[in-house]
Amino acid sequence: MPARPSYASIARLDALQLTGRDRGHIVDLASPRCTLHAAVVDAFLAMREAAASAGIDLLPLSSFRDFERQRLIWNTKYRGERPALDRGGRPVDMSRLSPGKKVETILLWSALPGASRHHWGSEIDVGDGAVIAGGYDAQLERAEFRPGGKFAALSRWLGRNMNRYGFYRPYTRAGRGVQPEPWHLSFAPVARRALPLLTADVLAAAIAGAGVEGEAAILALLPSIHERYVMGVDAPPRMRSRWARLSSR
Repeated sequence: MPARPSYASIARLDALQLTGRDRGHIVDLASPRCTLHAAVVDAFLAMREAAASAGIDLLPLSSFRDFERQRLIWNTKYRGERPALDRGGRPVDMSRLSPGKKVETILLWSALPGASRHHWGSEIDVGDGAVIAGGYDAQLERAEFRPGGKFAALSRWLGRNMNRYGFYRPYTRAGRGVQPEPWHLSFAPVARRALPLLTADVLAAAIAGAGVEGEAAILALLPSIHERYVMGVDAPPRMRSRWARLSSR
């Protein structure tokens, strides 16, 4: 395993790392298989161990994604090759939309390439591996995390315990920006330092000429997109967590 950066380096993500075009801050884990910011690893493994003692297999379903992967997701949605959904989770016929409307539709559920918090290595989409091992195909939909859903027990456990390990949910409110994602966890000590560094200018430089579908519409809308979809997230709660204290050194 590569040497982990010091905690002081959390605030030092450069423009390439912030936008998923460099992975010098990232560590690959074999068990569970995921890719995380080096400062996130110990906290996540500790939380996973605590969840296991409660009968939950805290399984990372998505972790670090680079710019190229995010561009593939974006472009296939823009071209209608992958489903894009409206606010209610219903498929949208992208062929009927203007470039600007396509951009707005995709942003409800998927970040722009360069703007995904997953680029930072601080974000993890999770499910309960015990449920999945029983043959369930996780969809990462809100109904799965509601009472009676397949991941309801996981959701309750996270609500009671994740802050102890420095994690929180950045997307909980329906409204102008990204729709609620109860499966999406963020490691606050890394994310709160990365967010103000990802300015509209940094994002524009990453997108321009990078083969992102709808580039002209994106760049025209970028000030609003940055305000609503990058900055318009839940702030980390106050945490009494040794993980948060360690990572602020």
